[in-house]
Amino acid sequence: MKRIIIWTALLLMVGCGTSSRITSSWKADHVQPNKFKKVVVLGLITEKDRSLREKMEQHLVGDLKALGYDATCSCDEYNPKAFENMSEEQAISKLRNSGVDAVLTVVLLDKTREKQYVPGRVYYSPYSIYHSRFWRYSRVMYDRIYTQGYYVTDTKYFWESNLYDLAANELVYSSQSQSFDPPGSENLADEYGEMIVKDMVKKNVLADQKTAALKPM
Repeated sequence: MKRIIIWTALLLMVGCGTSSRITSSWKADHVQPNKFKKVVVLGLITEKDRSLREKMEQHLVGDLKALGYDATCSCDEYNPKAFENMSEEQAISKLRNSGVDAVLTVVLLDKTREKQYVPGRVYYSPYSIYHSRFWRYSRVMYDRIYTQGYYVTDTKYFWESNLYDLAANELVYSSQSQSFDPPGSENLADEYGEMIVKDMVKKNVLADQKTAALKPM
């Protein structure tokens, strides 16, 4: 029962926010909302996290398409070794020949696990409620000290996403983000994709082409 109360409180706190947040983002000063013809989303994540890589790419592609962009996953267009042993010129030429004029990368910089001890009873109350009487105070403190706690493992992801304009061959946007103990890879990818694309629109890196098309002339 005690654990149920604690976990319910934690779930309520988590429900008030999201598991991912942008810690910093940047755009090139001269950049205006760009209507790229075709954007490839490239996940640079270890092979053991291949499923996560695919989900991250797919959700970013979905959010770009929602703005009216032609976007595709690198996992659909190219195999993992498609650019192996190529020079920069050869790789860019390969992309341009496929009609690609922008690349959005998503990189898992680091993934850490932290083990934390959760006390069995965390109890806070105004002084006058239980400090004024010996027995009430002793019972509250007894429960706090002798109720067995437990360990939980939290997972943190550290991300970086860059948007490259292949026509100018330059970086036009970069962001660093953290994800804390997401409920699953699907939720993580969905939340991350929406967050990054919204930030690019907010910074006038991308244009909401669908909304613009609906506006009366």
